[in-house]
Amino acid sequence: MGMEEGIVSICKEAKAASLILAKASTLQKNEALLTMSRMLSQRKGEVARENQRDIDRAKEKGLRKSLIDRLLFDEERVMSRVASLEKITSLPDPVGNMSPVIQMPSGLRVTKMRVPLGVIGMIYEARPHVTVNAGAFSLKSGNAAILRGGSEAACSNLLLGAMWQEALREVGFPQGAIQVLPPSGHEAVECLLRQSEYIDLIIPRGGKELIKTVVEKSAIAVIKHYQGICHVYVDDKANLEHALAISLNSKLLMPEVCNAMETLLIAEGIAPSFLPRVVESFRREGVELRGCERGREIMPDLIPATEEDWSTEYLDRILSIKVVKDIDEAIAHITTYGSHHTDAIVTEDYGMINRFLREVDSAVVLVNASTMFDDGEELGLGAEIGISTEKLHARGPMGLEELTSYKWVVLGEGQIKR
Repeated sequence: MGMEEGIVSICKEAKAASLILAKASTLQKNEALLTMSRMLSQRKGEVARENQRDIDRAKEKGLRKSLIDRLLFDEERVMSRVASLEKITSLPDPVGNMSPVIQMPSGLRVTKMRVPLGVIGMIYEARPHVTVNAGAFSLKSGNAAILRGGSEAACSNLLLGAMWQEALREVGFPQGAIQVLPPSGHEAVECLLRQSEYIDLIIPRGGKELIKTVVEKSAIAVIKHYQGICHVYVDDKANLEHALAISLNSKLLMPEVCNAMETLLIAEGIAPSFLPRVVESFRREGVELRGCERGREIMPDLIPATEEDWSTEYLDRILSIKVVKDIDEAIAHITTYGSHHTDAIVTEDYGMINRFLREVDSAVVLVNASTMFDDGEELGLGAEIGISTEKLHARGPMGLEELTSYKWVVLGEGQIKR
């Protein structure tokens, strides 16, 4: 069987499986999730060993540390996915949910019913935990999943894919429900992106070039998990202790993730006292700091920030700092350079809070909290299949409901249209 015939066969299997999953009970779906959870717990050492093979190969290829950090799937991280699977199991099943009924003048009663999307294709880099999360969210929301991870995580993903197949067999679900494709060339990916007859949605997760390629090549609807150029704006009415803690956490907890702060904006009224504290704190943590001209007047040893810095997603221990006149300049900067992902304000001024919430056009906007809280688990979704920077259908962390659509349901008692 040739490459194209193989891809089409996989897609047909997924489509057939999606029809079965759409009718599956919550109990059946939860049983599959708990089976996978049990397997992961029992075989965490095996998963970690396969992941170490990926890590060793990544180091041999000279991949930068931040990418290796994203690739890591050791026993501790495996067990965090076990917890996520159990949490997803406990979440309400959106399939079949009905919206409030509206009574029409004709006597008809109108509502909407939540239904699965069908087949979801995911193309992603690094992060083996996506193979667990994407399979779990697709299954619980009644969708089949075709998962294509990057070559850098081949060993981890192939084992996780085999475990999903084993879990599906154990509970009597079709093998096409969750399929993990082996790493393949661009031709296979492009072939997958042409299968609009079988696949209903594509979700890419990865670098800017991956997203761009998928959007350009796909004949299927795409929800972009685009880059995270995320900001924290410290207003001159901020609690500076909170501001320092939030800034440090937003950058340092996980510098390699998409919701990590990349630019810190500081109101000029507090910059002379606050900026030196920020610089000292970040330097203690080994962060490379790049500053604007106003910032360098206060701290001359900052590396000069370039125009490119303001629109760069570092995913590393690098931070750009800009001193702004006020909230107007802060919002203008975010509007110009941000990626509509995650942005935060630190202030005690409710007027500034309201302006920030209204005028910053991002998927997630935070007030007096770290950007690290833009996370499916923290926001009650159990985990997430991705963080959408789109506006149509889904925005921000995508959970179970975001993987469903709806159908109109019209209830009558013999009415005819006159």
